[in-house]
Amino acid sequence: MPQRHIIGDKGEIAAVLFGYPYHAPAAEDRANKILWVAKDTEGAAGPGPDDRLTIKAVLAGTNEVVTRSVTGGPGPSLVDLPKPGCWKFSLSWAGHADHLDIEYLAG
Repeated sequence: MPQRHIIGDKGEIAAVLFGYPYHAPAAEDRANKILWVAKDTEGAAGPGPDDRLTIKAVLAGTNEVVTRSVTGGPGPSLVDLPKPGCWKFSLSWAGHADHLDIEYLAG
């Protein structure tokens, strides 16, 4: 499967996309799997129960907003979204924040 990555606008996080292109709704034969890799891990003692990566996704050109959460902070995740299009991700975790866009094709 093809892999690619996207660096956040501020360079604070990277999204490694497995099985790209992504589909909405998710394709039956593959997942919308993203490995989130944070740039700054200095001082991190490992993920705690309250650590999480919060994803606020907005479908470009609409008011549609979806929120997702990754327990343990940046790391492996499945990010399924309800509709195809360009989704603008606002990401926040452990005092950090960044933005990036990911395209989802029609399922």
